[in-house]
Amino acid sequence: MKKSVRELQVRGKRVLLRVDFNVPMADGDVTDDTRIRASLPTIEYLLEQDARIILVSHRGRPKGKVLEALRMDPVARRLADILERPVTKASDVAGASSKALAAALQPCELLLLENVRFHPGEEVNDEELAREMASLADVFVNDAFGTAHRAHASTVGVAKHLPSVAGLLMSREIESLSRLLAEPARPFIAVLGGIKVSDKIRVLQNLAGKADMLLLGGGMANTFLSAKGFSMGTSIIDNDGATFAREMLEKTRGCLHLPVDLLVAPSVWAGESARVPVDAVPPGLMALDIGPRTVAAYRETVVPAGTVFWNGPMGVFENPVFAGGTREMAKAIASCKGVTVVGGGDSIAALKETGVYGEITHVSTGGGASLEFLEGRSLPGIEVLMDR
Repeated sequence: MKKSVRELQVRGKRVLLRVDFNVPMADGDVTDDTRIRASLPTIEYLLEQDARIILVSHRGRPKGKVLEALRMDPVARRLADILERPVTKASDVAGASSKALAAALQPCELLLLENVRFHPGEEVNDEELAREMASLADVFVNDAFGTAHRAHASTVGVAKHLPSVAGLLMSREIESLSRLLAEPARPFIAVLGGIKVSDKIRVLQNLAGKADMLLLGGGMANTFLSAKGFSMGTSIIDNDGATFAREMLEKTRGCLHLPVDLLVAPSVWAGESARVPVDAVPPGLMALDIGPRTVAAYRETVVPAGTVFWNGPMGVFENPVFAGGTREMAKAIASCKGVTVVGGGDSIAALKETGVYGEITHVSTGGGASLEFLEGRSLPGIEVLMDR
């Protein structure tokens, strides 16, 4: 395991804290501050230690260019409101502004650097940028699990120049996901949705050997149903994942479960749907959500489980007509008395919409990072941190 910020002397020190403040905006204001609040335990711990806190994050994909709409100023304002204390905003990443402000920081003061992806060296892990950012601080704390699978200057580069540890959010992510792979309470049920099988081949392979049961939904299930020989009408099928789906069906008999009924319609944005069994999808219609019999069967499986991991919607969650399966899955998993771990944007949105977000054991902040972790891969942003 990796050292956490609690295991490093940070009292009074300048701490470069990598956070994931890639939050949505509208009219210049933050519309969802979930990611900001996720790092509050680490920020509050550092404040208790009289640390001088230098926060660094990205927003969006500016590709090394300065884009006014992606500046960090609204984030600084929201963080200041939440903490009820000032947050100074630097006008650059590792230039004259940030250096002067970082040098002037007093204990318990906070500085937020400009969007690190405005610098062309960030995504290529530029050594000079990493060295310049590291020069601002005495220690480095990475609390941005959502970017841990990226070998960038602010996640990997700086860690080569400073004592580097995990933030409290990062530590919780590592511990929660590691437990899924190493010692889950049984039965361990994995629920996977989304569109493409090919995006989750390695996750399916790894979890197939560890989970007691895999429950599939969404477009991914369409591909597996097609591989079983069912006619799927005009449903979206991931042809790149079709061969793998057939192989998985052979290897995981009794473990892998597919929908037994579906909601179908002529198009993704149809205003109404029809329920059909999986062997009766009409020509000209497409499967866009799991049906009520499938919801009931999946609920019966997950509620008594010892551990449940869920990533990916059960249908076209963007259209309320086909959001029911995903919402019902959220409620079912929240009703489980075992350990529950949920990741992925639509899955998390369903938790919030159904009012059960707070009933989940661990909500993972890293979509791509959590999937790569569950594939069994080493994440570069974690690997560079100090071991216990």
